[in-house]
Amino acid sequence: MKKTSDAWLVVNGFIDSPKFRQLFACLEESAKRQGCTLEIQTNKQLLTELVIGAPDIFNQKDRPGFVLFWDKDIHLARLLEKLGLRLFNCADSIEMCDDKARTCLELLDQNIRMPKTIIAPKTFRMEGFPQLDFLQQAEDRLGYPMVVKECFGSFGQQVWLVSNHLELLDCLGRIKNRPFLFQEYVDAYSGHDIRIQMVGQQAAAAMHRYNDHDFRANITNGGRMEAFEPDTEQLAMARQVMEKLKLDFAGVDLLFGKDREPILCEVNSNAHFVNLQECTGVNVAEKIIKYCLNEIKFQKN
Repeated sequence: MKKTSDAWLVVNGFIDSPKFRQLFACLEESAKRQGCTLEIQTNKQLLTELVIGAPDIFNQKDRPGFVLFWDKDIHLARLLEKLGLRLFNCADSIEMCDDKARTCLELLDQNIRMPKTIIAPKTFRMEGFPQLDFLQQAEDRLGYPMVVKECFGSFGQQVWLVSNHLELLDCLGRIKNRPFLFQEYVDAYSGHDIRIQMVGQQAAAAMHRYNDHDFRANITNGGRMEAFEPDTEQLAMARQVMEKLKLDFAGVDLLFGKDREPILCEVNSNAHFVNLQECTGVNVAEKIIKYCLNEIKFQKN
């Protein structure tokens, strides 16, 4: 293990890009300003160092005060929790958000508006489904155009808008046996959404994203952004999502219905907030670190 630190920032050791490095630097600098040393640890490093079954699996002197878990490696998150560490966000919350089907299931009984969604049946064949008769049911219930989403994906990737049966077949050919879902296309304000960055039960910042050439509003896909002030209904939905999924912080993405009513699109437990900071001028990293430190202080008291 490395030297003792106030906290760990756990990241994926197999991802290295300027966008990720910029985000991690924001968190490190914000922690430093608040008197906290935030030390980066990678999942590939920790999982090979923490030997399950070994009597010295975790040296107490190496224990951080808390863990800012900026990855989706659920096994590592659960292992660290088993070792008594406080994670922001916790393993359960990360898992519920990472799997889009699981998100829908967890929020099913919460009276939260979501697009009509059909979770695709599981197939064990590597090449995909040997029978495709179930597609007719999805087509009959949702019609075209239809959104197809892989359950695991980020930045608007692994999301398709299909207009007919042939396009749907082509889409399934690319997905193969990976889990996915069929979803109603919300066309009232296509290419528009809202990202509300929540920290606890408070909206730290929000932006309106829009794309004139793609139904996905993500900035990565060429979308543009502007600062946005969520209304009472949008904030209420974001808070309800945070409470149900037991999240410490998250990016809650909302669509507009035909009367501009909020419709939940998805929830990102470790949302990239650098674009949001640049758009709004709000230091989201500062708010996240402050929240974590306050929670740890509260626990000790």
